[in-house]
Amino acid sequence: MNRKTLIASSVAAALAVPAAVHASELNFDFYGSARVQVESVRPDNRDQLDSYTGVRDAYSNIGFNADYPLMEGLTLIGQLELPLDIANKAVQDPWDQEQDVRVAQIGLQGEMGTLLYGQMWLPYYNAIAAPVDMFSTYYSGFATYTAFRRGDTISYYSPDMNGLSFAFAWSEDNGEDGDNRVQLTGSYSFGDTTLSIGMDDLNGENNLRIVGISAAHSMGNLYLGAKLERFYSDINDSDVYGNDGDMAMNLYAGYTLGKNTFKLMLAEVENYGETVVHVGVDHQFNTSLTLFAEYYYEQETAAITEKRGGLEETAWAAEGGQVFAAGMRFNF
Repeated sequence: MNRKTLIASSVAAALAVPAAVHASELNFDFYGSARVQVESVRPDNRDQLDSYTGVRDAYSNIGFNADYPLMEGLTLIGQLELPLDIANKAVQDPWDQEQDVRVAQIGLQGEMGTLLYGQMWLPYYNAIAAPVDMFSTYYSGFATYTAFRRGDTISYYSPDMNGLSFAFAWSEDNGEDGDNRVQLTGSYSFGDTTLSIGMDDLNGENNLRIVGISAAHSMGNLYLGAKLERFYSDINDSDVYGNDGDMAMNLYAGYTLGKNTFKLMLAEVENYGETVVHVGVDHQFNTSLTLFAEYYYEQETAAITEKRGGLEETAWAAEGGQVFAAGMRFNF
């Protein structure tokens, strides 16, 4: 039994025990999201990858949240979420196509905070990268150095303390060179503004570490987000990913007008996309259905792949390019 299956089985088993005793107190919330796009991809170096038009999944998923009150002020919680790559007709993440589980976590939630174990969204991503990860297509979220989700992870999120909160994670074998990964974040919210700082320590032979700050602010229908990340490492080669001093800088703005939300992100990500421009619009057709259209440009390759490809098919030699995409997201 592999680790992903073991984690998923542990979540189901742990939640089944109290269900057998007090089924009426066990709450399940099932959900899903079908997300598909049609895209026109035009790489800059078409000797390495021809232009193409095709269908791609945009992170469809299905899953459930569950909770069970153990005692006053303490709740057992769990979540299992599977990826659905509709374009490839497979249970897999459309980017990391070796992954067949998105989230499989179980933990305790109470007045002292939340403690989780399993495969989960990581605290550094939540605090630093998420404020500018607001787009609807497959190309959302690439302009960052960190990972989104990892398994074999223990995390702790503190309660809100007058706007101040922090989080910690230890992730086994998920750092550089199979080393353990450690994350620490702190956030402060006041009014409609949240400021965060974080560290993602991947260790490894090159002592790879990412330090980032972010800001998010809402003014009525206008949302602004920004982040800055910097690599600290023993790598001293400006052409190598993880080079000491390399930075990722993002500015995001979103404005909602009626049922439409207009989005713009400008980013400079050294050694992973370089100059990135991302523009889009979402139209909220109804409470379940959202239609979207986006334009994505990267100076050097970070996200562009072969048709319906993922991480392993990334077209590194295509020297960047541009994408026009339109699609739909149906939540159920």
